[in-house]
Amino acid sequence: MTNLEEKIAQTELIADSLKTGKVTDIRQIPALTLAYLGDAIYELILRTMLVEQGMSHVDILNKKASGYAKAPTQAKIFKVIEECLTEDELGFYKRGRNAKSGSVAKSGTVMEYRIATGFESMLGYLYLSGRQDRILELVKLGIKGLE
Repeated sequence: MTNLEEKIAQTELIADSLKTGKVTDIRQIPALTLAYLGDAIYELILRTMLVEQGMSHVDILNKKASGYAKAPTQAKIFKVIEECLTEDELGFYKRGRNAKSGSVAKSGTVMEYRIATGFESMLGYLYLSGRQDRILELVKLGIKGLE
């Protein structure tokens, strides 16, 4: 199973647990679990957007997607969209940003890594809330703001 397939499988398990009532409130899900889910959603959106732009060479797709997926870039995207966020979205962002992770930032600063984790947590929350339209709106707005 590839990393993306594992992330999709985890996403489906979480979504199923919400549907079956095992988890009745998204706030019960740990922030880092939401970030894990949000990371998968974000990566899927990025890859889809790049393919829709007509890119087809896998090496180029991978380099472009990796650039957008790095913590410093996600932190910049968050700064672009921050003023557009609702109170709930900001709340889930802050939960993720403040969560204590055992991971160390591979690229960028600790603060950029924390902002990126908060951003991914917010995306996980939106996904589980059925707000895929909002995720697309925010990601597209953020990426456009980088140009």
